[in-house]
Amino acid sequence: MDTPVPPGPPGPPPGSPRSSGEPPAEPRVRRRDRHGRGMRGPVAPPQVPLSVSRADTFRDLVLDSVERLERRWPQLQDVDFMVMEVPPPVSGETVPLGGSVPAAKREPARVVVYRRPVEIRSKSRDERAALVHEVVVEQVAELLGLSPESVDPRYGQD
Repeated sequence: MDTPVPPGPPGPPPGSPRSSGEPPAEPRVRRRDRHGRGMRGPVAPPQVPLSVSRADTFRDLVLDSVERLERRWPQLQDVDFMVMEVPPPVSGETVPLGGSVPAAKREPARVVVYRRPVEIRSKSRDERAALVHEVVVEQVAELLGLSPESVDPRYGQD
């Protein structure tokens, strides 16, 4: 014989919305998509600089070079050192790696290093750092009216 099903409490049939007396169920927080391919954790440890761009790295190389020269030449603190992407168009066959502008009435002297030409001419980070330093030394020497070897005794030895 079949056993009878005991009567349940009166309420909405299965599949219908809940009655207003019951609290709504909390939505499940899904950390991954249904195929298990969501974010699992940090991509890299916190000490790794993921957001450092090539431009930021290049700017740091220029600042390191300037810092080395300012220890020997304190008057360079009045000079603005800038990084630009590319030089303005010139009517020559060679593309400059840097430039310098002497001080004017109200403007300080400026040394500009062009990022893209330097990056194109260097293959590794070490080679790029050496080339950036050479460009900065050459432009400072031109600004001061000295030879690059007198600005930095290690110029050309790397």
